[in-house]
Amino acid sequence: MDFLRKKFDEIRKPFNPGGKFEKFAPAINSIDTLMFVPKHNTHKGAHIRDGVDLKRVMVTVIFALLPAMLFGMYNLGYQHFSQLGESTAFLDCMIFGAWKFLPMLLVSYGVGLAIEIGFAIYNKHEVNEGYLVSGMLIPLIMPVDFPLWMLAVSVVFAVFIGKEAFGGTGMNIFNPALIARAFAFFSYAPQMSGDKVWVADASTIDAVSGETILGQLAAGAESSWSVLDMFLGYIPGSVGETSVLAILIGAAILIATGVGSWKIMTGVVIGGAAMGLIFNALGLNALMEFPWWQHLLVGGFAFGAVFMATDPVSGAQTEKGKWIYGILIGFFAIMIRVFNGAYPEGMMMAILLMNVFAPTVDHYVIAGNIKKRKKRLKAA
Repeated sequence: MDFLRKKFDEIRKPFNPGGKFEKFAPAINSIDTLMFVPKHNTHKGAHIRDGVDLKRVMVTVIFALLPAMLFGMYNLGYQHFSQLGESTAFLDCMIFGAWKFLPMLLVSYGVGLAIEIGFAIYNKHEVNEGYLVSGMLIPLIMPVDFPLWMLAVSVVFAVFIGKEAFGGTGMNIFNPALIARAFAFFSYAPQMSGDKVWVADASTIDAVSGETILGQLAAGAESSWSVLDMFLGYIPGSVGETSVLAILIGAAILIATGVGSWKIMTGVVIGGAAMGLIFNALGLNALMEFPWWQHLLVGGFAFGAVFMATDPVSGAQTEKGKWIYGILIGFFAIMIRVFNGAYPEGMMMAILLMNVFAPTVDHYVIAGNIKKRKKRLKAA
C-alpha cells in the first residue's frame, strides 16, 4: 500500500494548491479518500475519535447490498431462460444477468458521480461519498430492460432535484434513489409497468410473460408462484427486490454494524402486517385476500424496509420517531398497493410520503419529551 500511496501522491501533485489543475482537486481527492485512509485525522482537541466515517458507512451498505445484487443478476438470467424453456445453468444465468445489469450500474455511477464531482468543483468543496449507495440502489430498483438513456435522465433528475437542490449529501429530504424511480415511473410509464418489462428481452418474444405477482393479483388472477419462490426470489421483478433471503442477509449486516435501524425495519413489518390483516378481514378482492404475511414477501416491501426506509438522512432521527415512521410506511405501503390497481406497488410512494413527514414526527416526539420533563420538574 505504501507503493500505491507514493505513486498516487506523485499523480496528484498537479492538483495540489498552486498546481496546474488545482481547481479540479475535488475530483482527485474523491479517488484518494475512496482508496486510502484520509491523512487529516484529528490528533488533539475536543473531538470525537471514531473509526466510523461517511465512507465506511457507505461501504458497509454496499456490502449489505451485494447479496441482493448478485442474486438479482442470477435471477435475470433464470427468468429469461426458464420462460423460454431453455437451460438455467448457474453460470449461464449469471453471465446473462451481468450482461444486462452491469451497464445499468455503470451508467448510474458514471452519470451520478460526474454530476457530484461537477458540483464539488463548482462550489469548491470536497466530494462526499453519499452517492456510492444511491448509485447502486437506482439500478437495483429498475426493470431489467429499462433503456439506459432513460436511466441516465432519471439519475440526473435525482441528483439535481432530489439532492443538490437541497444542499447535497446530508441535506436532502427525499431518498435520491426513490426520486429517480418516481421520476422514471411518471415520465416513462410504459417502460416501468406492465408484464413485459420485468423479464429481459420479453418484449421481443410473444410467448414470454413477465408479469409480477402483484400485477397478477391486481388483475384479479391468482399467484402462479409458490411461497418458497417468493422467499428465495425466483420471481419476476426489479433487479434487487425479488429475494427476501438475500435482503435479510443485508439486513443482518446493517443491524450488526449499527448502520441500519432495526426499529425502522421492524416498524415497517408491523405496519405492513397490521394493514394486511385488516384487508384480509375485508377480503373484497384478490389483493385484499392475499395472505398478509405473503404481502411482506413480494414486490419492493422487504427491499424498501431494509435499504430505503432506513436512510439516515431522509428518515426519522428520534428513537420513538423511528417506530412511528416505520409503522406508517408499512401501513401506507400495503394500503397504496391494494387501493391503487394501476400501480400495485406502494412502497415507493409510502417512503416518499413519510420522508416529507419525518421531521414532523420527530418534532412531536421531541415536543412530547419536553412536556414530560416540564411536568417532572413541576412535580419536583
